[in-house]
Amino acid sequence: MKGGFDADFRANLWTLIRLRRDVRRFRTDPVEAAVIDRCLDAFRFAPSVGLSEPWRLIRVHSVAARAAAAEKFAAANARALGGQDDERAALYASQKLSGMQEAPLHLAVFCDDGTPKVAGLGAATMPEARACSVVAAITQFWLALRAEGFGLGWVSILDPARLMRDLGVPDDWRFVGYLCIGWPETTDDVPELERAGWESRSATLWMESR
Repeated sequence: MKGGFDADFRANLWTLIRLRRDVRRFRTDPVEAAVIDRCLDAFRFAPSVGLSEPWRLIRVHSVAARAAAAEKFAAANARALGGQDDERAALYASQKLSGMQEAPLHLAVFCDDGTPKVAGLGAATMPEARACSVVAAITQFWLALRAEGFGLGWVSILDPARLMRDLGVPDDWRFVGYLCIGWPETTDDVPELERAGWESRSATLWMESR
């Protein structure tokens, strides 16, 4: 054993990491609240700079709030499509880039840059470390969901400022991600954009010694 974990555990962990894909195609089946709550504990156990725990989550549940978020995606996606050259535009237009219509659970995740907790320890020189902490927590949550059979889709094609106004969040919160959660239609260890021919994964890790 290494570090207290045996070979089977390590193999299962790598399987989980490989299957942690960004999901855009969801079944509409409801998700069990108790299981989601168990996965949300991943936030409580996540690392954060100075133990600041700056993550703030909003469940986007009402019909009006979801419609407003979907509208922001549609507008931002249209602008992004307009910025593609002719060769890429058709391929871009063919991609399903959001599962917002089908996913039963939507979470908007923010970073509270104004949190007074721990008086800014560790973030005075690198304030972006708070948002990095939120991303680390989301990653743990993502893995916990995958272990339960759920999928997560991270929607980044949005207007953060307008979304924040729609949800009425404080000005010193920073938008980090809009997460769609539910049962995936299929499970694959290859990213959908790679399967579609949009981009390929690098074969090697870029790293230098200085």
